[in-house]
Formats: sequence, C-alpha cells, structure tokens
Amino acid sequence: MRMSNGVEWALHTLLNLDMLGGGPVGSGRLAQAHALPASYLNKQLQHLVRAGLLVSVPGPRGGFRLARPLADTTLRDVVEAIEGDARLFQCTEIRCCGSIGELTPRPTTACAVKLAMQRADDAWRQALEAQTLADIREELDRTPHIGRAVRSALG
Repeated sequence: MRMSNGVEWALHTLLNLDMLGGGPVGSGRLAQAHALPASYLNKQLQHLVRAGLLVSVPGPRGGFRLARPLADTTLRDVVEAIEGDARLFQCTEIRCCGSIGELTPRPTTACAVKLAMQRADDAWRQALEAQTLADIREELDRTPHIGRAVRSALG
C-alpha cells in the first residue's frame, strides 16, 4: 500500500500550526516553509477543512488554523481526510472465474482472501486510530531545534 505525499504534508502542516500556537497561517507560507507546491498543498488543506481538522480564516491576516487540539486528532483522521476511507483491498471474486471457477461449485461463504485482507485493513486502521498528533508532537518536542526551525520559518 502506498499513500500520497499529501498525507505527509498534511501531518507536518497540522504539527507546524500547533507549534505556532494554532494559526492562522497562509497556505503560501506553509508551502514555502517546506518548499512544497502551493497549489497542491492548498488542495490538501481544503481536504483537512472538509474533514473538520482545519478552519479556513478569510481576510488579509487569514489562512488556516487548527480546528481542534492535536490530542483530538488521530493519524486515521488525517489519512482518511486525504485518502478517503475506502477499503484498501477490493475483492473481485476471481475464485469464481476461469477454469477453477467452472470446476467448483458456486461459493456460499465469503472469500477467505477477502476476509484475511479485511482483518489486516482493520488492524491497520486501529493502529492509526491509536496514535494522536499530540503523541507525535511529544516526540518532536524531544528535538527542540525542530520547533525553533518551524517558528523561524513560519513565525
């Protein structure tokens, strides 16, 4: 499984905003601080707004600010805001196709491969749900130069 760069950008942006006191900060400044394409980052920020993770503040001093504390935002919240919540594995019932499908009775139970992949997907989502952005912020705080760099670049 591979996630888009937007997930990483969204996570760093949320953490950066928290280090600055919550925002608002303009999307251009946020993009410039990490040398990201502003138009693409702005799309990710809009996803975060729709998911209720950010608030868009209009006006000359506007930008984006956190909608809630990092302790109330999980990795799953961010991943699903950017990537959506669709299952990673889509069973197409190939067990019923070709000569194998022709030689076996029509299945009356769920596909064992599909069930195994759903269990793995559920475990991954539970692991994402178990970690908040506050947990990550605590790790970042153990490296004080990161906070100084964020405040210097965006403050």
